[in-house]
Amino acid sequence: MATGNYKWYKLDNAATIVPATARGSDTRVFRVTCELKEDVDAEYLQEALDEALQEFPHFNVVLRKGFFWYYLDSTDQRPKVRREEIPACSPLFFSGRRSILYRVSYFRRRINLEMFHALADGTGGFLFMKKLVMIYCHMRYGTAVPPNEDILSSADEKNKDAFAHFYSREKSSSQLWKMMSMKAYQIRQDKDDNMQNHLVEGTVSARAFVEVAHRYHTTAGILTVALYIEAVIKSMAIKDYRYPLVVSVPVNLRQYFPSDTTRNFFGVINIEFRAEDYDGTLESILPSVRASFDRQLSEENIRATMNGYSALQHNVIIKMLPLFLKDLGIMFFSHLTRKGTTATLSNLGRIQMPEELAQYIDRFSGFMSTQNMQICISTYNDKMVFGAVSAYSEHRVLLGFFRKLRSLGLSVEIASNDYDAGFGCREVDKDAVLSEMQSAHTGE
Repeated sequence: MATGNYKWYKLDNAATIVPATARGSDTRVFRVTCELKEDVDAEYLQEALDEALQEFPHFNVVLRKGFFWYYLDSTDQRPKVRREEIPACSPLFFSGRRSILYRVSYFRRRINLEMFHALADGTGGFLFMKKLVMIYCHMRYGTAVPPNEDILSSADEKNKDAFAHFYSREKSSSQLWKMMSMKAYQIRQDKDDNMQNHLVEGTVSARAFVEVAHRYHTTAGILTVALYIEAVIKSMAIKDYRYPLVVSVPVNLRQYFPSDTTRNFFGVINIEFRAEDYDGTLESILPSVRASFDRQLSEENIRATMNGYSALQHNVIIKMLPLFLKDLGIMFFSHLTRKGTTATLSNLGRIQMPEELAQYIDRFSGFMSTQNMQICISTYNDKMVFGAVSAYSEHRVLLGFFRKLRSLGLSVEIASNDYDAGFGCREVDKDAVLSEMQSAHTGE
């Protein structure tokens, strides 16, 4: 494997399952977006992208098949910034085609970075986006490009396989096997006839949301999961109460292991709740969610979870299987684990940028394409954004979630590209869209 010149490298542990599971609307593409306060200048954005890639050369690769594993191979192709004209999180990986695994687009005030999940996770994507935006603001507005603690690492450190580095043959978590054997409640909503993705986001005051969490004597993360569970329960038929709700919560392993990698480095905890235990109040959900977080986020359990996710790749028998058999096994394994999950909630955290850029940046947001439903949360200054992208053409659960936020006294700004559902895009006519959305879907 090459390092300094990035000729090729193996997929990290989490990335190995991605190519085989990219099907239909589940493109395994995630999106991070920076919305500025002025329209994007495409020429400056292209120049900024070219410069940012000098610090992230390992992103300029294509995915290829070996006999035993997929691997990433460097390419001389250079991405071109384009005006956004295709559905959000459209496919980036096409078997047999050597295409770059990310794209940068813009639409009015928005800069969009989309990546195939085999290349990086959301944290890695945001690190790249932050650098891109800092360089863009420097070129357009003359701002400084100060050192940023998140991205001071070398190119080799950014490209490190942290799973392989920290894996040990200690106790491994049996969480994956539990997910495979469990049958969780599955959200049922109408889907797009063409299985194209629909993007929806809601924005609230981060400060106000934390105040609500404090009223319930809990954290913002625990409150969000509880609210999500409540929204799902209210969309369920009584006959489905026999199935447990399981909300999967990705955990950034960089918080537990010292790593500057921009590749995948996350684990997952599962928050389980029985709808029959819900008495109509949020207080009946919060203790169970809090207990699950406390139990699963101990350092011992996090290490066991990481080892559990890495163990399959280190299994001698699995290593010897040819790739086509691995793909078949991964697809079957993925199908079983998906049945054990109701939805996913990913908190991408607070986005830190130099203070002098606040006058140019409005917000950041994140989205991940999945077969079921995933909400991604990102916070910049006082704007906390809940983003979802899926093939669902109706949004009962999301609207119920946003409606609950409003009932808690929060002002919610909702936008979408879902024209068929009577939504609109913020960039098209923000005030008209929000007025229409609120009157049509929030009961006001």
